[in-house]
Amino acid sequence: MQQEKDPHREQALDPIALSLFSSRLSAVCEEMGAVLRQAALSPNIRDRLDFSCAVFDAQGALCAQAAHIPVHLGSMAFAMADLVAAHAWAEGDMLILNDPFLGGTHLPDVTLIAPVFASDCDVESAPNSGSESGSESGSESGSESDSESDSESDSLSHVTKSDATKVPVEADGSKQPELIAFVVNRAHHADIGATSPGSMPISTRLDQEGLVIPPSLLLRGGELDAVRFAGITGATRDSGAAGGDFLAQISANRAGIKRLGELIERLGMARFRKSLDALNDYGERLARATLSEVPDGEYSFTDYMDDDGQGQRDIPIRVRLRISGSEVEIDFAGTAAQVAGNINCPLAVAAAAVFYVFRCLMPPQTPACAGSFRPLRIQAPAGSLVNASRPAAVAAGNVETSMRIVDTVLGALSQALPKRIPAASQGSMNNLAMGSPNSPRAAEQAPDRAITAAARQSWDYYETIAGGIGAGALHRGASGRHSHMTNTLNTPIEVLESRFPLRVRRYAVRTGSGGDGKHPGGDGLIREYEFLAATEATLIGERHTHAPWGLQGGSPGQPGRYRCNGQQVSAKVALSLQAGDRLCIETPGGGGYGLAG
Repeated sequence: MQQEKDPHREQALDPIALSLFSSRLSAVCEEMGAVLRQAALSPNIRDRLDFSCAVFDAQGALCAQAAHIPVHLGSMAFAMADLVAAHAWAEGDMLILNDPFLGGTHLPDVTLIAPVFASDCDVESAPNSGSESGSESGSESGSESDSESDSESDSLSHVTKSDATKVPVEADGSKQPELIAFVVNRAHHADIGATSPGSMPISTRLDQEGLVIPPSLLLRGGELDAVRFAGITGATRDSGAAGGDFLAQISANRAGIKRLGELIERLGMARFRKSLDALNDYGERLARATLSEVPDGEYSFTDYMDDDGQGQRDIPIRVRLRISGSEVEIDFAGTAAQVAGNINCPLAVAAAAVFYVFRCLMPPQTPACAGSFRPLRIQAPAGSLVNASRPAAVAAGNVETSMRIVDTVLGALSQALPKRIPAASQGSMNNLAMGSPNSPRAAEQAPDRAITAAARQSWDYYETIAGGIGAGALHRGASGRHSHMTNTLNTPIEVLESRFPLRVRRYAVRTGSGGDGKHPGGDGLIREYEFLAATEATLIGERHTHAPWGLQGGSPGQPGRYRCNGQQVSAKVALSLQAGDRLCIETPGGGGYGLAG
């Protein structure tokens, strides 16, 4: 049932002012991302842009996010409320975590959360209305400002329901500033202390995947916890580079605190809260309008993971969508139990995949806020592949299983919306993690002086490789694109070759790999590396057995294929490579749509 609305809440902003408010919140996230990118040291953050930034309210509900990595932000939106409620926040604090079962996704994705207090905004001197030109100052100027002040107490009672966000009272009776919001960023670190370079091992337990960081304060009262910081960076191969990336994340959050504080100062506390209410209500209206266009009924679909890297194959993910009016229940009953390998998913990752699919159905102007996801209810059996329990290995669940969840939900929706849903895209991120061996032999095997210095350095690198996009009723699939749960760039070849002991010998479209159809699927890519020094590499991929499916008579895309020195290797494998060895990755094509004419 649709929630009853307070008729006064939706009067806070007219449409133009609401659009401006939404854009300003998004701009805070975009600036955080710009700071993080420019301050980071690693190619994974600086060049591939494997990071995300967002703003949440005082209860941990999503307010805005930049168009960064879907799997990061959907999972943060799902987990933040519990994280917020579990901690007593103070000014200058910054929480760090990567534990997949306490709000993270997989260990390389490290999250930093910073509270925004009234003292960051100087809101007591900020106007409640009238300072903005145009439509924002129109209907609520003049005498309306008095009513805003009167209504602030009602707003405040809503904001302070959670114990974690109540205004703390000191022993002397003084009150700490009020908690208003949170700024958050999450970045993928190529080294988080796993025994294998790139920290994406073929693992069977969480503790094999690197350093597990439970939610803990990295900054307390604005001061860095040097012992904790040293413990985290000391677990990596290059503590200086790792430290630089973590400091970049801190800087991004500080930029977010500053910009969000300025926005709240400009609007005033009461208007800011009313604007958030209006934004969430608007997002919910758009979501419900979209879902009401989907025919009522139950729609089921089953897709499969190729294997778990430990011998278990053809692992089913099942979903049943129950659509009634403007509400949807997404039920994963019948999905396989969690497995021995590392393709298990925390529930937050499964939720991120679901959020992404339904967000794609909504109009472009739909705000990325909690209200847009109110009509969705997710059920997943505890201990299943999509709701795994500790100590399950999860390194690939975030990058591979999330992609299959998207395919499965899209497959179910294709029955209800056959003209809107495209065929399956490549369905894999084609993860390649690599770096220097733990022994010093890498430098000894360098074939020439030019590479010796690079070979002597301990290095880690991780990347995902694009593939074919599924075709739709009105279009052919795009070739060589990242899709669905990943939204990264590729690292420029010049950067790779200047920083690491390798050469990219081939980078090309895998012509003909897209599925045939009235509209053919997009082609995958071919990327071939030659290693100039001893290197340890891990490959984690999918869609090598179960090809990306076509729709309405379209053919599936070609499966992926990995080869080392010309010999095919499995999709989940650890390799010890020597100078002169070559590794060739051929990514899957997208499925075709409709019968070929």
